[in-house]
Amino acid sequence: MRLAQANEVWGAARFATDASRHAIAQFGIRPHAIDLAASDLNDLPSDFDYVLHFAWMRAPLRQLDEAIKVNVEGAGLVLQHCRNAKAALVVSSTGIYTGNPDPWHVYTESDPIGNGTTAYTATSPTCKVGLEAVARFCARMFNLPVTIARLNTVCGLDGTYFEIMAKFAVQGRPIPFTVVSDPNPHSPIHTLDMQDQVEALLGSAGVPALITNWCGDEVISTQAVVADIAALSGHPASIDVRPHLGAAAGNIGDSNTRRSITGPCKIAFEPAFAALFREHETVWTRDGVLAGG
Repeated sequence: MRLAQANEVWGAARFATDASRHAIAQFGIRPHAIDLAASDLNDLPSDFDYVLHFAWMRAPLRQLDEAIKVNVEGAGLVLQHCRNAKAALVVSSTGIYTGNPDPWHVYTESDPIGNGTTAYTATSPTCKVGLEAVARFCARMFNLPVTIARLNTVCGLDGTYFEIMAKFAVQGRPIPFTVVSDPNPHSPIHTLDMQDQVEALLGSAGVPALITNWCGDEVISTQAVVADIAALSGHPASIDVRPHLGAAAGNIGDSNTRRSITGPCKIAFEPAFAALFREHETVWTRDGVLAGG
């Protein structure tokens, strides 16, 4: 959003509804419909200075072929199309790492990848490896400076992990997630910190591609957040533990590489999450009433 205050910014996505177009247009971003599943960039200009590639399709394993087409081939098509850009930021995930059974294991960029699995989005680990391989190839093939950022859990609105938990609790509904361990720690990063760090991450892009974890500087467990949600909402809240073979027990990212590029994060998780909760509790409650008829 901040980028659009002083730059011409285009947002390329499917935009299945007018509401999704308006959601970004209100921030000064120009929506442009593309369809990566059909390899259709729909006359997207190719002369952008910078590319931020966040596009991602989550799917069950039976749709792996389609997910590869969108997530892996699609990324390659975008980077090829915009190969004359000054730099590209390609967003991967800490889900790419081979799962460690120790919930307190801290994943560094040199940890093994390629044998990950998740309980909630079966195609993602495979597609993330493919995405990074394509991004690394494009950096070398087109001499396009690339940063690959392995994103951790995001703190913010619009369908983020902890926001969904809070929304369901406020509405008196069971939290729709399970975790594979207790504790289940993460290194969440706030969307405002992400906005602040984009410029530095683009500025550090290289050939070959730079790889960094994109996580916060704190460690917060899912169970602690659920307890906070219960206290803030006044509603009981809990999350079930359901082991999943091969899945990472925790999601702690080592932030040292990112800190060397961007400096420390500015937003502390607990007060920011509490503020987000207080600001949006009424809307979440209203949405729950409307959904219930």
